[in-house]
Order: sequence, then structure tokens, then C-alpha cells
Amino acid sequence: MLGPYVHDIDPIIATVAGVHLWWYGLSYSLGFLNAGLFINRRRTELGLSKQAALDLTLLLAAGVLVGGRLVTVFHERAFYREHLSLIPAVWLGGMATHGLIIGGFAGVGLFCWIYGKPYRQVFDALAIPAAMILAVGRLGNFIDGQIVGSVTSVPWAVKFPSAEGFRHPVVLYDGLKNVLLIPILMWARGRGAPPGRLAALFLFLYAFLRIFIDLFREYPLSLLGLPAGQAFNVFLAAAGCALLARNYVRKTPAVDPAPARTTTAEAPARLTWRRVALVACFLFPLIIPSDATRDVPKTYGDRHPGLQYSALYLRIDR
Repeated sequence: MLGPYVHDIDPIIATVAGVHLWWYGLSYSLGFLNAGLFINRRRTELGLSKQAALDLTLLLAAGVLVGGRLVTVFHERAFYREHLSLIPAVWLGGMATHGLIIGGFAGVGLFCWIYGKPYRQVFDALAIPAAMILAVGRLGNFIDGQIVGSVTSVPWAVKFPSAEGFRHPVVLYDGLKNVLLIPILMWARGRGAPPGRLAALFLFLYAFLRIFIDLFREYPLSLLGLPAGQAFNVFLAAAGCALLARNYVRKTPAVDPAPARTTTAEAPARLTWRRVALVACFLFPLIIPSDATRDVPKTYGDRHPGLQYSALYLRIDR
């Protein structure tokens, strides 16, 4: 029988040499792996060499990680102004979902510019993997138990370890929404959507639907008079709506024109270091928890001896 649930899942998979491996970080690894496999399967269709497919996966992963971190730094800029050395310290927590999308778009855009590939076709091809990455990431958020909704008495309410009372499991709502985007995007692709429409539809639906889901969330930070996440939801929804409108109004060619660029022939050495870098991109996120920057030392400090959190206590204003 469905009833309130007390969250008691250990967010840590294992500890290796004093470094914790997190379920939330694993969600990134699985998402990047899925994206890499998806890109490789569609490599011929996208006109990509093996090297180009590896570079696209690398730039997508790098963009997601850097974007997620930078938007967190923006949200918590008052803290990071006093602790500049902690900006790259992702193992302390702090990755913003909106930053993942912005960074992912930036990484893919950089790839298209370097290789002279049609922007809209490549963005369209990655819309479905992006929805999957975000869906799996929300499951990781829930396992870590850090993002909570407002207090509620609904039968599926959850008692999170970091909050009083039973709460809406908002990350599960958002994760389900991201999963449901996949059949919608597949349907649009099956109907022969013109270049750019799939990516624009993903951006709009992701952000617009999340506005309603985030009404059940408690945000500690604000931006432009709105909860910080809602401000980004509105911005991304407006951008997606504008791109959709432009796609419908303009006469869209069957193939996006792309600048002509010459790429060098593939060499085994180039493929080898890219594969090594890709494996590193799959493994590195394992050290990332979903907590806000200040929460991990406060909550798990005594369980992180290898990361010397006792020294960080002296530097972080708690």
C-alpha cells in the first residue's frame, strides 16, 4: 500500500582511498555513456568520423560539467567570492541543472563550429540523449536526498534526512517529466520535424513544464525577484519558445548550411588519447555529490578523512 516514505538511502556507493563515490555522480557517468553510445550509433547518419564522434561526446560531457558548476558558482557567488580556491571543488557538491543544459548546448555548439557541422541537425540528434541524462540525474538527486519539496500530506510524501516533515519528492516529479519528453521527441522526429525543431521543442518543454513542478520546491536562493531556479526556467522556456516560433515561421531547408572546414585525417594516436579522455569523463563525475556547496562538509565531514574536511571547516563560513 502506498504511503509516506522515510528516505534512508546511503548516497555513497563506496569509498576508495578516502574519496567517496556517489550515486548522484554515477548518474552523470551513465548519462554520458548513453550519449556516447547514441552518438556512435548515429555516426554515419550525422556524417561523423570516429574522431569526430569522440570529440562530440567529450565536448558534450565537458560542457555539461563546466556549465553545471559555473551556474552553481553564480547562484552562490557571495560564498565563492570569499573562497575562490573552492570554485573547481566539485567534490564538495554544487551542480546546477540549468547549467548542465546551457553548458551542453555550448559544448555541442563548439563542436559544430570546429568541425563545420550543421548546428541544428546535431542539436536535434542529441535532444533525446539530453532528456535521458537529465532524467537519470534526477534519480541521482533523489538517492542523495538533498533537493526537497514543500511540506505535504500526500500519500507518496518523503521524509528526507536533511529536512523537517514529509515533503514532495520534486526531483522524482522532474525526472518523470524528463522521461516523458523522450516519446514526445521521438514522435516529433518520426513526423519529419525540420532541422532545429527537436532541439527547440526539448528546450521549451523541459523548462516550461518544470515551472509548474518547481512550484512544489523550496528554493533557498532568489534571482530577479523569483526563486533562482524559476528565473532560469522562465528564461529557458522563453528561449525555447522563440526558437520554436522562428522554426515554424522561417522556410527551413532540409539540411542546415554549414561552414566549410577541413579536418585532418584520423591517426591512431589521436583516437587513443581521446578514448582515454572519454573514460576519464565517465569516471570523474563519480566524485560529485548533489549537495549544495556548504552541505557536504556539514553533513558528511566525519566520513571524508581523505579529503581533509577538517581543514575546510576553517575556511568555510558555515
